Formats: sequence, C-alpha cells, structure tokens
Amino acid sequence: METIPAKSPILIVDDDDGLLLSIRAALLSAGLPEPALVSDCRRACSLVKEHQFHLAMLDLVMPHICGMDVLKQIRQKSPATECIIITAVDDVALAVQAMKFGAYDYIVKPLNLKRTTIAISHALERYQLKQGIALFEHPQSFSDLKHPEVFSSMIARDEAMALVFRQAEICAESDYNVMITGETGAGKGMLARAIHKLSRRSEGPMVSVNMPAFSQNLFEDDFFGHIRGAYTGAISDKRGFFEAADGGTLFLDEITELASATQGKLLQVIEEKRFYRLGSTDSMSVDLRLLSASNKDVSKEVATGRFRGDLYFRLNEYHIHIPPLRRRPKDILILANYFLRRHAAKNRKNITGISSELSEILVRYSYPGNVRELENVIASTVLVETKNELSFGAAKNLLSDQLMCGSEGDKFPTLEELEIQHIKKALKRTNGNRTRSAKILGISLRTLQRKIKSIENL
Repeated sequence: METIPAKSPILIVDDDDGLLLSIRAALLSAGLPEPALVSDCRRACSLVKEHQFHLAMLDLVMPHICGMDVLKQIRQKSPATECIIITAVDDVALAVQAMKFGAYDYIVKPLNLKRTTIAISHALERYQLKQGIALFEHPQSFSDLKHPEVFSSMIARDEAMALVFRQAEICAESDYNVMITGETGAGKGMLARAIHKLSRRSEGPMVSVNMPAFSQNLFEDDFFGHIRGAYTGAISDKRGFFEAADGGTLFLDEITELASATQGKLLQVIEEKRFYRLGSTDSMSVDLRLLSASNKDVSKEVATGRFRGDLYFRLNEYHIHIPPLRRRPKDILILANYFLRRHAAKNRKNITGISSELSEILVRYSYPGNVRELENVIASTVLVETKNELSFGAAKNLLSDQLMCGSEGDKFPTLEELEIQHIKKALKRTNGNRTRSAKILGISLRTLQRKIKSIENL
C-alpha cells in the first residue's frame, strides 16, 4: 500500500495495511490531517526527503529493513522530522535506544488509537514549535521561502517581511488558529489569504468578516444564520458565516472591535464546534479554521478587560506580527514604483519613474497609514503629474505637511501627533463626513469615532 495525499505532514510506515487504515481513520476522526500510508519501509527515507514530512511513524519490525535503521536514516537526512516508533515488544532497552536515536515517542501494540492520536498531535506541535523558534535564530531571506508565488501580491524586499512570510508558511501547514497583528494598512488581510492558500483547507471557502460592522443584535443572525419564520421578515433559510466557511477558513478582521457581549458566543462555537441557527432546535457542526487580525496590542486589551482572555487564547494559538512600513525601509521605494506603474496605467499616463527629490521624502516619511497610505499618496500624485517622472512639485500641494516633516530645521512629530493631523485632514477633505473619512483612512467608522473622542479629550 502507498497513498500520499498532497501536503500531508504525516507519514505512517507499517507492513500491516489494516493497521495503517485504522490509524488513518482515527486521525481523520480527531480532525488531524490525512496521513500518507506506506507498507514498504524501503520507501520511507526517500519519501521523507521528497515530501518533507513533519512526522514519521515507523513500525520497528518490518520486512527488508529494521525500523530502527529507518529511524537513524531519517534523522540523518531530515533531522527536523519528528519520529514515533511502534512495536509489538514492550522492551525498555528498545525504548531507550529509540530515544537515543532521536525518536519522539515509543508506542507498544496493540495500539490504543486515542493515545496514538494524542502522541501524533503532540509531535506535530513540537515540530511547529521548533520550526518557529528556529526562524528567529538567524535572519530570514526570501530565498528561504518554499512557496514564494503565494506572496506575489505582497510586494516586499525587506528581510522583516521575509520572516513574516516564513512564519505564514509554517503555521499554514498546521490547523492552528492564527492571530495576525499590525497597524492599519500593513497587509493583515492579504497575509490571511496567503495562509489560507497554503493550508490543507485551500480547496474550501475563505470567508472574510469585518468585525466592527456587527452589533450584538446582528451578530447571531449573520454568524449563525436563521431558519424560515425565525422572526418577522425571515421569509427563507439563511446561512451564516460559520456555515459558509465550513471546511475552509473564517477570517475575523479587527477582532478586538467585537462587542464584549458577543465575545462569549464566539468562544462557545470555537470550543464546541457546534451552533444553532436562529429559530432552530437542531445544532449544526462546523469544521473551520479561524484567522483573526487586530491593529491593537490584544494582550493589553485583555489586561484592561476589553477583550476576553479565554477567547484570546483560543484565537492566538500562533501569532504573526507584521511590522509597520516605517520599519521596512527597503520596501518603500519598491512599493512606490509598483503603485506608480499600476496607477499610471490606470490613468493612461506615461510616467516612468520617481524623482530623486520625491524619493528622498517618501523614504523619510513615517506612514501612520502604512502601505495603504503610500498607495494613496502615489495615486493622488499621478493624477496631477504632467511630466514623465513623478515629481515633488506634483506632490507638494496634495500631500500634508507631514511628508515634509523631518527636513532640516523642522521639529520631528510624534506618531500620535501625526495620527491626529492625518485624521483632521481627512475630516477637512470630507467636510466632516465621518463615514467617508473612515473609508479614506482605511479604518472602521467605530475606530474613527473612538479616535476622535480621544482627540477631543486631549
């Protein structure tokens, strides 16, 4: 027998086809990835090298070659791969020898499938933890990426983003819930889509939800759905977000904006993996992965009581922080030129570059609105530029004084001062229309209202 599912992180090697199928069924029932099954132990080493399995489970006694020898070969050729030995002999000396050669665990037949499933789950967690720690031990480069094509829409050259992309690749292979943090406009939504594409759920749906848009009353209807007649106006059944994302990924953007009263309802679904449509007494099971994002320090939100700690721990099984654009200086001009090409083509203008004077100003700016703000700057300047090079003259009247801050003799503003100036400019441009201002700034209306209130209290 030999079955190798795409992107499977688990290899099980045993000459007993019945046992292989039993372990496969137990793993799938527990929600773990479908394993690769191989009955010829001679294939194990080449398969581990070819598919980069995270875990290999090996029978100790098999035809052709001893499982202990296979273990040694795997640990030599792929030291990152965790290994579990299974055997019919309960021998302490063999267990010690297996551990000496690098086995993570040693399980005696007849297998307790529940214990086996737990051992496999823990071994996969150990692999993920070791890989995550290894990322921070040395600088990451884009050449380290296994699937660079998935990140093609996120223009980046700075090593800080190479680390972010590698983290995304690693966590995508698991089914952990992932929390993505970073300032507004940093690219959290784009990274979430990349994680979904890399995951074993990539064939399933990805449903993205902007959490600030939902009040407590709307939450249940939109997330749980309803049956016909559940309330006045419910003329037909409606699928909620949980049901729509079943088998795939549910992305909860700006999760900390969720009202505290509804946080418990979300936690209950995460823990029980079941919910009720409004008006129904029949529970529905759901199998999905949760990705969430926030522009805040969520741990501080928990400390102040604005966000439930138990929900945070459920959502934050793996954490990725996207650094702001000002911390990625190598990305600024590359992104600026990318946006120039795109908006010049969109407006049918023959603008081929950015002047050195404007380039210097762009690199010096702090970008409180991150990548989204940089694109707005370039798009606005392209509209009024009359030459074939994007110039400071064209940008001067369109850009706020913030961009010129930092020039010689000027007082360098704090980030809080820059944000206040930016909000005031957006409000002035829209004649005080908060909804339009929030859209320009790339934040939710609720977030803008909170920031305005903070400014008024200063």
